[in-house]
Amino acid sequence: MKAFVVDKYKKKGALRLANLPEPEMQDDDVLVQVRAAGVNPLDSRVRDGEFKLILPYRPPFILGHDVAGIVVRVGRNVRRFKVGNEVYARPRDHRVGTFAEFIAVNEADVAPKPKNISMEEAASIPLVGLTAWQALVEVGKLKPGQKVFIQAGSGGVGTFAIQLAKHLGTFVATTTSTKNVELVKSLGADLVIDYKTRDFEKVLSGYDLVLHSQETKTIAKSLRVLKPGGLLISISGPPDPEFAKEQGMNLFLKLVMRLLSRGVRKKARSLGVRFSFLFMRAQGQQLREITSLIESGPIRPVVDKVFPFEKLGDALAYVEAGHAMGKVVIAVKQ
Repeated sequence: MKAFVVDKYKKKGALRLANLPEPEMQDDDVLVQVRAAGVNPLDSRVRDGEFKLILPYRPPFILGHDVAGIVVRVGRNVRRFKVGNEVYARPRDHRVGTFAEFIAVNEADVAPKPKNISMEEAASIPLVGLTAWQALVEVGKLKPGQKVFIQAGSGGVGTFAIQLAKHLGTFVATTTSTKNVELVKSLGADLVIDYKTRDFEKVLSGYDLVLHSQETKTIAKSLRVLKPGGLLISISGPPDPEFAKEQGMNLFLKLVMRLLSRGVRKKARSLGVRFSFLFMRAQGQQLREITSLIESGPIRPVVDKVFPFEKLGDALAYVEAGHAMGKVVIAVKQ
């Protein structure tokens, strides 16, 4: 099979298109013939070695964290899927590699593809959908009538999170650039702040939850828009001690995480609010919930561009430029 391989960690490093054997399957795996794969900022960051402490992949490895495709083989323990099923998934950490013609995925990470969208649209969903779900539903426990501030509303996570937050019955504020104001309004945002002309800290106050996805230097401002007892969930860092504990990290890494987040946690305590770092995980059952929301209408995929498989380098460069509206996807011809 053809696959894009990272031979060594390298900033802005090149990916090599290689011919490799089909993946080895475990008893709980389904083998998926890849029809489309989402492209995420996480892919570039993993390629560049930014997550080596958290995700110590050993080169050479195949990149890619989102997949939509068709089941072509099932392991002996698989009960929920059969050959021919159309599925999508965010494979679990240490088993990623969707920038390939085939990938073996644990069936617990897989869900049926929504019937009313294309393979390319389905491939845009898993990572951002699970990130939003775990932030707003699992950790944030949002309730109707609450107020949530979702940063970067026109990005991959933002476009999904706005729709999910509205489905949960909340008031949604977001930031975006001038050209994307109408897009985020169409997704359900109640208050849109053009970050090029207004400072969100001067506009927002009394929020129950902030979904933070920007650079660390904006966290202090984000904490100040929360009401007492409010929660900031960051998907961009810094990692905190609770994350280190959940990951079962050694004492040294636990200390590193504590030091990295010490300033943010201290600031949150001084304001009477809470800080939590979220590193999303694969979760097939949550994806099934997302499938039902897409099929019933509350959520629709937002895909900016679809690149051919061979143009993965161009797709990554487009994502890295930071101007994508929603998601970028590569299509794999079979």
